[in-house]
Amino acid sequence: MSRSRDLLLASVAAACLAGPALADKLGLGRPALPEEVAAWDLAVLPDGTGLPEGSGDVLTGEEVFAEKCATCHGEFAEGLDAWPVLAGGAGTLTDARPVKTIGSYWPHLSTVFDYVHRSMPFGSAQTVTTDETYAIAAFLLYSNGLVEDDFELSKENFTTVTLPNADGFYPDDRAQSEYPLFTVQPCMESCRSAPPQVTKRAIELNVTPEDPDGRPAGSLPLVTAAAPAAPAEASSAPPAAGADQALVAAGEKVFKVCSACHRLGEGAKNSTGPVLNGVIGRTAGTGEGFKYSKPMAEKGAAGLVWDAATIDAYLADPKGYIPKNKMSFAGLKKPEDRAAVIAYLATFGG
Repeated sequence: MSRSRDLLLASVAAACLAGPALADKLGLGRPALPEEVAAWDLAVLPDGTGLPEGSGDVLTGEEVFAEKCATCHGEFAEGLDAWPVLAGGAGTLTDARPVKTIGSYWPHLSTVFDYVHRSMPFGSAQTVTTDETYAIAAFLLYSNGLVEDDFELSKENFTTVTLPNADGFYPDDRAQSEYPLFTVQPCMESCRSAPPQVTKRAIELNVTPEDPDGRPAGSLPLVTAAAPAAPAEASSAPPAAGADQALVAAGEKVFKVCSACHRLGEGAKNSTGPVLNGVIGRTAGTGEGFKYSKPMAEKGAAGLVWDAATIDAYLADPKGYIPKNKMSFAGLKKPEDRAAVIAYLATFGG
């Protein structure tokens, strides 16, 4: 017992002696010099602070984007697989599933530049040069319909570019506006003023899985009397109708690539690209309320009308069919995809 006490007292004494020494500064290192801080501080602020010297144009950006970014984000910035879409989405922020892109959601172009320059491409961060970063930012502005194809972005004109959602953000005031609503004393007894009652069944809300015969999944077989056999000559519907519906359904899936910029259906509005309701049979470059590129408008003035043949040729090679057109989409290479999209577009009149 005495030995244990002696060891404890020795430990306390050692700690007391060491305390003042450890409390003093060790005298290692020195404050960082301003130039050293500047070398590490790569952040670019919305007012242009931190922007490096350089420039890049849309066409160069398209080439760099295709080489270093399209593997994940698609050649048209439409996004591939789980990688995010970067273009389109205008007017969707109030939708149930908003499309948040540089054109629809991001408030500052400096965020685009800073993120690309420091963090992209994925797995090869900081391999994009300053001029390439300017060029990629210019291409993304063009892909969102914010600049023309001859635009060049530089340190000098950077702050003149305003993104559509620049004023769409506001301070988080939930601590004042919402938290008090959820901090009241909870009711612990006799809280319900009326007895509970069933007002809806799941099957009426269309959330119950169904078997192929239309009955709720897992329910007992429906037993009915056998119907008399129909005459052989009145057997089934024409097969062509089924084939058309299958083609339209396939076109709806393929059109998801196009939906990054184009809208269809009732209430559709122009986005990065024009509304495509009634596009079949319409003269090129004449969609109401949309600002077309000069090459597209000239094609329309020369008599180009969108029908199955011209749309197919255009979708096969958009850049080759109308050179220097605003749409930089690489096209649909599979003939069956183009045929499906055309069949789907035909279901939407003007």
